[in-house]
This record gives sequence, structure tokens and C-alpha cells, in this order.
Amino acid sequence: MQTEQRIIPSAKQLAFQDLEFGLFIHFGLRTFYEGYADFDERVMTPTAFNPEKLDCEQWIRTAKEAGMQYAVLTAKHHDGFSNWPSKYSSFTVGASPWREGQGDVVREFVDACRKYGVKPGLYYSPYDGSADFYTQDAKAYDDYFVNQITELLSGYGDIDILWFDGCGSEEHTYDWPRIIGEIRRMQPNILIFNMGDPDFRWIGNEDGIAPVPCWNVVESTDFSIYTDKLDDLGEQMWLPAECDVQMRANNSTWFYSDADEHLVKSVDELMGLYYLSVGRGTNLLLNIGPNREGLLPAKDADHLTRFGEEIRRRFGNPIAASSAWVQEGSRKWQYRAEASHLVDHIIIEEDLTAGERVRRFTVSIISAKSHRPVTIYEGSSIGHKAIIRIPTVKAAGVIVEITECDDEPILRSLSVHYAGGDV
Repeated sequence: MQTEQRIIPSAKQLAFQDLEFGLFIHFGLRTFYEGYADFDERVMTPTAFNPEKLDCEQWIRTAKEAGMQYAVLTAKHHDGFSNWPSKYSSFTVGASPWREGQGDVVREFVDACRKYGVKPGLYYSPYDGSADFYTQDAKAYDDYFVNQITELLSGYGDIDILWFDGCGSEEHTYDWPRIIGEIRRMQPNILIFNMGDPDFRWIGNEDGIAPVPCWNVVESTDFSIYTDKLDDLGEQMWLPAECDVQMRANNSTWFYSDADEHLVKSVDELMGLYYLSVGRGTNLLLNIGPNREGLLPAKDADHLTRFGEEIRRRFGNPIAASSAWVQEGSRKWQYRAEASHLVDHIIIEEDLTAGERVRRFTVSIISAKSHRPVTIYEGSSIGHKAIIRIPTVKAAGVIVEITECDDEPILRSLSVHYAGGDV
């Protein structure tokens, strides 16, 4: 990747990249219509919405215990149903029997996030299937858009993330300068996902997989799953990527279904996705659809909990942390063990404060018997984090060397691990 000038991240972008792992929550009126798909033509009525045991604290407590640091709730999906009592629509929780029409899922979600120290984010679909004027009156729809966003961003305190989904908006033009101006005025520290004036971007698939290399500086963003169209940013921008993926391997819905419990991903598969997202420098946003009682389904919650435990088991207690490494010159770092030991992971983090500098690097071990350096891995981007997984080998040390960079490289941390066998 060639850059003419250094593109650097904002403080809030760096903070977002440190969050690494979040919970996506698809929940709403669609939850109560089995098999309902995106842009389904079946008519839904708010009278069907009645999650009698709704417990947002259960959602967020489970996420926190799994090591997730942020959560994103579908405040409004493509069907247009508002999970808060919006004054600008009759298609809301306020028209449902739940809490006798006085309930507010967004309020309970945000309160739960604050209780457990999880950053709250809200998903808002710019497309709205319940607004018959969406295609007929662009100005009226922009007014509606701004009015609803104003309710969400002025009535619930600080919101960390506003997640815009481009699906359904492929041919629609919004008054983004007006919309973004209002968002930034109300919540200057908010992070916007992928549309309008993005702070971070979609990885371009719904499989939870980041490509190699995965740079933080891009010139365009993927728009939606329904088109190969790219949004040209007009310039190079620092836009860290996020990988979103479902806990259940159901291609037709991100919401709860009675029919797909057998598709809950195993902890082994979830760990694979962790390597392919967080391990490639992106964030991982893992989706679970709460059930019709308003709870995370037991099997999904159990796999999430065990996933978090496995992440901690593999990476929570490094054999050698940064303090054990010695920098030799400006581009080489070496760790020497007191006694040879098994190694199967090396984790490297670049200090991105002044931008992304590393373009290529190698990892070598110092062999246990001969004490000779042997290159075992060659990589390109490090970025926020590179988790280098190697076949188990006994080593007397590890060497990380930067072989190509734009400027003198600065590493934030280095660590050596032995996790042993798979789950």
C-alpha cells in the first residue's frame, strides 16, 4: 500500500480498536415472526411484540463475562419497527402490549450497558420499510430520519456507536451533510459505522473474516451485502475495520429463530473467527438474537461464555510479555528464554498513534538444540494486533524483525504464548 502522506487515527478511533470484541443484538418485532426475512412482504403488527421476561442485564452481563467491551442493539431494523416509543412513528414498542405500552428496549439496553461498563451502540437502518414516503418524498424522509436520530442521541445520554446498515439504501440519496451535522452536534464523540461520515468500516462480508493484508487506511468502503458497489471516500482515510458475524449459521436471518439452534457455532469455530478478525487487526462483532421471552438463548449464551473462557485461556497468561523483549537497533526485537519451552503463538501490536508504519515483518525462533535463528513466519500488516499462530515448537527464544516500513517502526506490545491443543 502506497501513501503520500501519513494518515493518523483520532483518539476515539484508537480507543475503538482497543475494544476489539463486541456483542451484536438483533431484536425487535421480527423476533416474533418465525422465518421473517429482510424485506419480507408479510405484514407485521406491534401487538405481536411482547417479550415478557425481557432482561437486557442478562444480555450485557453475559457479554461482559465473555470479555466483550461494547454492544450494538438494533434500535430500528429495515422493517422500521422502533425499539423505543418514537413520537414520529406508530410502528413502535409504544403500540405493543409489552409493559402496557410504556416499555423502551433502548432505555433498558443502555442502562444495562452502563451498569456493567460496556460501551452502548445503536444500530439504525437508514432504509425504513414502514415509511411509505421513503421513495416518494426525500425531504420528508430526511426530516423523519433526523427526528428519530435526535430522539436516540438526545434521550439516552452518551452513545458510543451509531451503526448504519446500507442494505435497502443502494439507490437512495440521503441529505448526509444535514444528518451528520446533527449527529456530530448532539454527540461529538460518537463513532459512526460505514455511512455518511464514517469513523470505522465494514469488512465487506458477513462471515467474520478479514483479508490479508488488512490496512487501516482506505480510499473506499463496501456499501452493503446486496451490491458490489463501493463508496468512494474521495481521499485516503483512517477507517479501522469491524467484522460482523452471526452466532448461528443461518443465512436468512440475524434475529432469533426456533429452527436453527443446531446451527450455533462451536467454540472451535468461534476461535477460528477470532484469529481471522481480531488476529488480523480488526474488531469482532458477534451477533446473538434474543428469544421471544427477551433472553439470550441458553445454548448461544453458553457458547459465548465458553468462547470468552477459551480466549482467556489461550492469551491471558503470556509466557513472555513486552518486558521480556529487548530491542536491537530500530527494527528488531528479541526474546531469550531462561530455558527452552513450547511456543505456538506470538502476538504483536503496532503503536498506531502516529499511523501505520510496518509493511512487512518476519518472526523467527531460536531453535532449542542448535540455538540458531529459523524464520517461521512472514507477514505484511501488523496494525492493531497480529496473532501469529504456528505449529507447536520448542524454542530458546523468538525474534521479530521489521523488514519493510514507511518510517521507524514503533511496537506497542509483544508476547509469547503456549496454548496447547484445540478446544
